[in-house]
Amino acid sequence: MKKALFGLSLFFIPLVSAEEECGLLNLSSCLPQKLYDFFINILNSPIQPLLTLTKALMTEPIKLEAFVSLWAIILYVLSIFYGLLMLYSGFNFMISGYDVVKRTKAKEYFRNIFIMIVLVQASYFIYSAVIDVNSLLTAGVVSLVDQKFFLITADNIVNIGLQFLFALLYVFTLLLTVIMLTFRYIIVAAGVVFVPIGIFLYFIPPVNHYGKLILNFLGTCIFITFFDSLILLVCSKLIDIPVFQNFKILVMITAFAIVNFIMFYFIIFSALKSAVKTGEKTAGIAIAVGKYFI
Repeated sequence: MKKALFGLSLFFIPLVSAEEECGLLNLSSCLPQKLYDFFINILNSPIQPLLTLTKALMTEPIKLEAFVSLWAIILYVLSIFYGLLMLYSGFNFMISGYDVVKRTKAKEYFRNIFIMIVLVQASYFIYSAVIDVNSLLTAGVVSLVDQKFFLITADNIVNIGLQFLFALLYVFTLLLTVIMLTFRYIIVAAGVVFVPIGIFLYFIPPVNHYGKLILNFLGTCIFITFFDSLILLVCSKLIDIPVFQNFKILVMITAFAIVNFIMFYFIIFSALKSAVKTGEKTAGIAIAVGKYFI
């Protein structure tokens, strides 16, 4: 009787509890699969934290609270010049007399000063809103990317060999991407202090090129992640093409290499190029003034 009950109990024990679990009936095929999954997880273990950090730096809104006090100090300093600019605009309007051109310019200057004051006072909220818009756009594009695209997978024999060969290079490329995104994060976070200065200078004719330099540089740093996400999306779709299916690891490395190059070029070289142009304009003005006095 006991033997019969024991046999019935063995009959009712599930030999395969689930498709992904091992059982007595699929042990020969399940163990190699489990070993394979374990080995792939080991390979992806140094990659996963870098991917998580990369996604967070690209899609999460940047925290500006640490620079609020500095932003308030900048606003206080700039507010000292509001009255002087108003007096200058009113003085130009008074001395314009019946000259229609001068009166029109004086009115336009007064209007620009008023717009500048409003934008400077609201610069923190405008800047934060622009960052949030970029974060939403970037997160929307990143959500379209297949998350398995960023991980090491052995889809075929060619991929297995290439991924073993280039895994270290892929980790190094991801690490470089994290460094570049961190550098961009710091620039954008600190940029809230320079936004009111850029707006203020933009509406002052003699120094408006300095304002353009600051605003263009910060705008580039903010929206660069959106274009990075587009590059990752396009590269992830290349995997669906049969020609690129056997070279997935190379496509991943190329995608992040392009992202790194774009961030380096637009953040570093564009800033240097704008600075050189601004320096040339300043030098031209200085030379013209020198010639006038000579």
